[in-house]
Amino acid sequence: MEETNPLVSVCMPAFNAAGYIAEAIRSVIGQSYTNLELIIVNDGSTDETLKIATDFNDSRITVYTTANRGQCAAANEAFRLSKGQFIKFFDADDILSKNFIEEQVKLIYDKPNCIAAASWGRFYRNDLTTFKLNINQNDHDQLPINWLANAMLNGQVMLQCALWLVPRNILTKSGLWNEKLSLINDFDFFIRILVKANFLYFSPSSILYYRSGVLGSLSSQETRKAVLSAYTSITLGINSMLEKENSDRIKKIAANTFQHFVYDYYPKFPDLINLAQREVTRYGGSDLKFPTGGVTLILNKIFGWKLTRKIKLLIKNEK
Repeated sequence: MEETNPLVSVCMPAFNAAGYIAEAIRSVIGQSYTNLELIIVNDGSTDETLKIATDFNDSRITVYTTANRGQCAAANEAFRLSKGQFIKFFDADDILSKNFIEEQVKLIYDKPNCIAAASWGRFYRNDLTTFKLNINQNDHDQLPINWLANAMLNGQVMLQCALWLVPRNILTKSGLWNEKLSLINDFDFFIRILVKANFLYFSPSSILYYRSGVLGSLSSQETRKAVLSAYTSITLGINSMLEKENSDRIKKIAANTFQHFVYDYYPKFPDLINLAQREVTRYGGSDLKFPTGGVTLILNKIFGWKLTRKIKLLIKNEK
């Protein structure tokens, strides 16, 4: 018989998150679901992150400090220190709705090898009035590979870590975070989890408030090391999907995902762009159009996407 009130471990890596971490912690310890532990791994922060985290007076919070080794290593350390039957990875700058965990636990506590997903929307910096809920027709109960296939039709997918409630036993099969990765490390990690799960249950009332526009965040990095991480993570994630289902639809998704990489990073790092373009060809070609709107739409019609991309970069660099 399954326990109806299982322990949930919230694993939070934190690096220089002093401006946001208190709000993130409050959203966890203020959950309607109380049988949880919050494990914070301070990844060698040089600001007030550690002080803020340790100032909370709640027995469910445990804070550890390590040398700075990156988000993946800190997340893995938090997991190794956890005891829960269910695991939620949670960034130190986001916010959970009050019933988030309770609603997800209700869906899967008695369903072995299943995961729970959630709703999400963006807000910018500290202003919750900018929050806008993302509405997606793919948000319903379904096989995980179908969720992935539907979510990745345009070469992009939202796999932010807090969206998922994952049984510990799935993580033992999928493996933990790849500590060699930084940018879009969640692409490889959560695709591995999804293809190991039997079914995905969606909780519409569990809402992630996803903070965007944070200076210095992983998603804002475009160094060669970061972009190589993105390419590697895409390659690993696509391989995991193809191992699960080697079909024409997954190959088309693979081509579109690599094409999206090309659109994102052209003309920087030409060796990586060339590798991605070869993958597009290997998987049968892409039908993904270069994203345009407003002035970009006009420029694209006149000059083509490559020159339009260069013009956008010049404008961005002059700001």
